[in-house]
Amino acid sequence: MAHHSLDELDRKILRLIASDARIPFLEVARACNVSGAAIHQRIQKLAAMGVIKGSQFILDPEKIGFETCAYVALYLKDPENYDHVVEALKKIPEVVECHTTTGGMDLFIKMFARNNRDLMQIIHDRLQPLGLARSETIISFNSAINRQLPVDDIPVAAPVDDDDDDDDEEEK
Repeated sequence: MAHHSLDELDRKILRLIASDARIPFLEVARACNVSGAAIHQRIQKLAAMGVIKGSQFILDPEKIGFETCAYVALYLKDPENYDHVVEALKKIPEVVECHTTTGGMDLFIKMFARNNRDLMQIIHDRLQPLGLARSETIISFNSAINRQLPVDDIPVAAPVDDDDDDDDEEEK
């Protein structure tokens, strides 16, 4: 996967919107000392590059009745059923993440349940029928760290020398 080199303005924009996704573009523009249109264009460019994957409201699972967070390692009886299992997992709303990993497991999922009894029922009634040889469940008591990657560690793009581009065009 390619990574994208971003300039200092991109990094400043990302710092601002990562800390508050609801910040108005004009406020970002003022903080960056550029026009609102420039911010709009940059954010569109960052989204087109896949650097920004959208924005969303984050629901607190406990506040809406999901008290148990669990991570489940799934070991498939037949690894050839991987695609079918992933499609079936997409239909289980309590499964919020699904990862392909290294190690012995085939899939690693994060899920929420109303309580431990509900978790056991989801595993028994909805996960096991997917063709699991076995599963291992880890219940999370709380999330001690939950953050974005630091924008300051994103590589800065080297300045583009437009004169060199013109010379290259003339040589072709």
